[in-house]
Amino acid sequence: MPLKVKILPSLLGADFGNLQAESRRVETAGGDAVHLDIMDGHFVPNLSMGPDVVRMVKKAVLIPLNVHLMLENPEAFAETFMDAGASTVLIHIEVKSDVRSVLASIRKRGIRAGITLNPGTPAEAVFPVLDLVDEILFMTVQPGYGGQPFRPDVLPKIQTLRRRIAAVGEDKDIMVDGGINRDTIAACASHGANCFVAGVALFRAADMAAEIKLMRQKAIESQI
Repeated sequence: MPLKVKILPSLLGADFGNLQAESRRVETAGGDAVHLDIMDGHFVPNLSMGPDVVRMVKKAVLIPLNVHLMLENPEAFAETFMDAGASTVLIHIEVKSDVRSVLASIRKRGIRAGITLNPGTPAEAVFPVLDLVDEILFMTVQPGYGGQPFRPDVLPKIQTLRRRIAAVGEDKDIMVDGGINRDTIAACASHGANCFVAGVALFRAADMAAEIKLMRQKAIESQI
């Protein structure tokens, strides 16, 4: 049976002068969760937001908060973001930290744990930690900045991971982030993704609710 399709508007594409209102717009428009990209200026060449923003969004909405830590030392900050209200915390497989330990600490708190891969990282890199994660995020752009074009070379990696998950008899969410819009979502769904992060495509849409509905339908129709 196909996994539930989830659409997660990313606050990276929002009006940063009105983040509380933008968070509420995500909920009103039918987003399944608010996606927050946390950048440290080291692991990725940009700075974004901190735990106070997560705390504010937690107070503003009832839907889950999907928090993506683009940090070179996630073990130092995971607890802080969980305390701030994260429903899911994702870390990168590429960090030099003890990834299994960090993922285990997230799960110990009863919070969903996720692992993220940069575009150049093979799908096989996350196989050793699949037992500790609830979702896997494939970056379909180089992380750090919004508005980049979608990279189709990541699609075969999504398919590889979905087949691996199916082979061991498990259902896990596979998420994609980067250049996701009404034109690219179908290809991702047809290769095994069921969760879709979109920033610019949703926050700049004339009607976010209508765009979420359209993207959700395209993903459902394209699922493998």
